Amino acid sequence: MARTLKKQQTETDQMFVLMRLINENPSITQRDISAQMGLSLGKINYLVHAMVEKGFIKVQNFRNSQNKISYLYNLTPSGMEAKAKTTYHFLKRKMDEYEKLEQEIRQLKEEISYKF
Repeated sequence: MARTLKKQQTETDQMFVLMRLINENPSITQRDISAQMGLSLGKINYLVHAMVEKGFIKVQNFRNSQNKISYLYNLTPSGMEAKAKTTYHFLKRKMDEYEKLEQEIRQLKEEISYKF
């Protein structure tokens, strides 16, 4: 159960980063996304298809300057809404992690101060 939750959280985080990259650069290639995220091209393709199926992004063909067909990725209104919700939950989780780290750092500093 915990492993499944962690896997879902990881995939949600990956989709969040992917949505951010697409929002910043709609003509980004899956190969560039793969390099920036440190994930395989196959995983990026899987995430893109999953987001298309959920209605979060639309994919359009276009011709780039090298006369090759490329893709343009656009966040849909539901994709923008999902990105906003995901951003909120991502930030909340990161803030919780930050607070726990701050507490652990304080405890470690106290331990060190007792020894010296």
